[in-house]
Amino acid sequence: MAGCYYGYVSRRRFLQIAGGTAGALILAPFGGAEGNAALVRRTPVFPKGKARVGLIFSHIPAGNPTWPTKDYDYDAVADKLTRKLRAECNNIDFIVRHATNADAGRAAVQELGDVDGFVVYNIGIWTGVPNTIAHSGKPVVMVDDLYAGSGETLITNATVRKEKLPVVTVSSSDFRDVSSAVRLFGVIRAMKETTILDVVDADIAGISNQVKTVFGANVVRLDSKELASYYERSNVQEAAEWADYWISNAKSVREPTREEIVKSARMYLALCRAMQDAKADAVTLDCLGMFYSGRITAYPCLSHFQMNNDGSTGICEADINSTCTQLLMRYLTGRPGYVSDPVIDTARNEIIYAHCVSHNRPYGPHGKSNPYIIRSHAEDGKGASVQSLLPSGEDVTTLEFDIWSKRGVVHTGKTTRNVDEPKACRTKLAAKTNAQAILDNWDMGWHRVTVFGDWRRQVKQLAQLYGFTMIEEDRSQA
Repeated sequence: MAGCYYGYVSRRRFLQIAGGTAGALILAPFGGAEGNAALVRRTPVFPKGKARVGLIFSHIPAGNPTWPTKDYDYDAVADKLTRKLRAECNNIDFIVRHATNADAGRAAVQELGDVDGFVVYNIGIWTGVPNTIAHSGKPVVMVDDLYAGSGETLITNATVRKEKLPVVTVSSSDFRDVSSAVRLFGVIRAMKETTILDVVDADIAGISNQVKTVFGANVVRLDSKELASYYERSNVQEAAEWADYWISNAKSVREPTREEIVKSARMYLALCRAMQDAKADAVTLDCLGMFYSGRITAYPCLSHFQMNNDGSTGICEADINSTCTQLLMRYLTGRPGYVSDPVIDTARNEIIYAHCVSHNRPYGPHGKSNPYIIRSHAEDGKGASVQSLLPSGEDVTTLEFDIWSKRGVVHTGKTTRNVDEPKACRTKLAAKTNAQAILDNWDMGWHRVTVFGDWRRQVKQLAQLYGFTMIEEDRSQA
């Protein structure tokens, strides 16, 4: 979907315009498993281009007696590996070069200077090329063609570790481990093409420059008066239909009135329009400060709920770190995350991810949904928020990247239950993990982002490519 159209259009009118087929327009009809919504999705989702990656095959000329063997057909091996990479990494445009010595490696780096990164595939040894590419200043995935490039791979990897270079090394007989690491360049490219809408009145000095420096993403600021203008111009009739849609698909509605939910729908339409105007892939706003002070009259919890369900990104509390983290995971997994204020229970060896908003499509926009309850916001009992009853018995990965220190944290767990507790935020998902270790290692603020699935290895590799120091907070740091 190229973007979101703003304004009211019923499903009947949509089908009339499209000639009876939704595929005739770029607008995507909202519905899916829940069905019967007379609405068109408003959430903006902007496509990203392919990453450009230099694929460098490192080997000495054939005819030399060394590993893998004297008369190894390097060209045939490189052609085969290139075809496999192109088949499994369709988000990447590979520019292929061969390099037989360090000078040739330096020439390739200079020639391909504007690429997003390099893959150096060691199909031979003793060229000096891997070390040259590792010091290119670009993110690098170094791959060992087992029994062919192993000696130079191991030696270069020791240098990578000592010098903390942005290089991920893959030495595996399973090609899926190679393609999984290489596909991370698609995440890096997507972040470079990303725009974040930051709705704040008190801007943090230097935040736009820091996000640009670290991830290449743009940050566009919107203040509360501008947001209020979008809200006032939102279509009340369509907002009422969104409210009825959310109500009809909820397991129940507890505290909020329909009027409050309509306000939330108007906020959703306002934020969609603001994102569309800014061509933004994510929005985060100072929701608590603005609502408590009366600068906005509706919480964005249901808006974030809808956006994250639709494959976009809505983040609480003007938290740029969590916004960047959730965007990285969206581009990596195709799944939404949700921000939480975790609570640790060492007696049960659990961590509880608590917040007043979540998605209810943990496996992505086309995945299975779970029940949700529409609630008031927990801290003040006002407005409308979401208590999502997320699946149990599932692996989850929880993480956070800090753009200022270039550090990250990650842990994994298995979900156990949705906690029914009147205190604190509405959504409270518990997961079994090494709770004591997380308590002992806790750092970097309170917020974390949780995504369904075990993505620990990819998260650590992505952090390496960005030059982040990563702490596995559920493991001993001794």
